[in-house]
Amino acid sequence: MVQIDDLGRIIDEHPFFRGIDAKLRALLVGCAANERVEAGKYLFRQGAPADSFYLVRHGSLAIETHAPGRPVITVESVGEGEIIGWSWLVAPYRWTFDARAVTLLRVLSFDATCLRGKMDADPVLGYEVLRRFVPVMGQRLAATRLQLLDLYGKQKG
Repeated sequence: MVQIDDLGRIIDEHPFFRGIDAKLRALLVGCAANERVEAGKYLFRQGAPADSFYLVRHGSLAIETHAPGRPVITVESVGEGEIIGWSWLVAPYRWTFDARAVTLLRVLSFDATCLRGKMDADPVLGYEVLRRFVPVMGQRLAATRLQLLDLYGKQKG
């Protein structure tokens, strides 16, 4: 079992939370857990409750979506040092994509209900988490847009 001190060290070492204040890190640790997902298994599925977000520690995963009459579409690949999952921030808190482990995946998961409660109670934590998430959200939306242009863009000819 991973000790609380180890979770704090993992948070400190992950690029997403690098440099976070020790008091805020302590609040994050209370919502964190270590997880392992085997290759080919899903971390989450589209439409299911978005009850966590994840710091990727090891391995890679594919963010996927489905379109009628088409094969599965990989929107983006995510790997070590990145995060996955921001649907926990936006009501109705449902995943909008699938996330499938491509290789053995080790992640630090954060319970969304726990973290939203702490963010509501401590606006400094809330601001710090959102400040770090907003750029990721923008990057993921841009990547999805490019995939859609590639899939559905009209060819001139």
